[in-house]
Amino acid sequence: MVKILAFAGSGRKGSVNKKVVAIAAKGAQEAGAEVTIVNLEDFDMPIFNEDLEAEQGMPVEAQAFKELLISHDGFLISSPEYNSSYSSLFKNAIDWASRKTGDEAPMAAYRGKVAAIMAASPGGLGGMRVLVVLRMLMENLGTMVLPNQKAVGGAFKLFDEQGDITDEKTEKTLKNLGKELVDTLTKLKG
Repeated sequence: MVKILAFAGSGRKGSVNKKVVAIAAKGAQEAGAEVTIVNLEDFDMPIFNEDLEAEQGMPVEAQAFKELLISHDGFLISSPEYNSSYSSLFKNAIDWASRKTGDEAPMAAYRGKVAAIMAASPGGLGGMRVLVVLRMLMENLGTMVLPNQKAVGGAFKLFDEQGDITDEKTEKTLKNLGKELVDTLTKLKG
């Protein structure tokens, strides 16, 4: 069975990026994947610093996040756009998980993995600019990023007071992104 890790690069309560990635995760589950959804803010990691790493080693929470990445075949990632890039919360988690520990292969958390990326924003572009740098980062780490992606503009207006999506077209597109990730991973796993 294909295993997918889903997370958003936002630590905000009620984050539209958390809502968007959860919809894509539902599409992956409906396509037969085992999906784990995590919140990055639940992993209390110090700001990455090689001196800190040399003195104290890999922080326990950073290692826990890294092990989740390693144990899954692919990722569903939704990112807010902060000044045309991703959040420091996201980048810090990615940086810690890129560090080699023990006898594992370099970039064990990322190499050979496949990701589907998306972004959500109240603005009209929906975080489209972050998808460029997010794709570049993940591919540089050795993760194949699917060509299809989704930028959800006007995201605050697409969810009701209970947090449920009200736009069927966006919901279908996000679920299809999750399904496409499952289909791709299934083919690659043979």
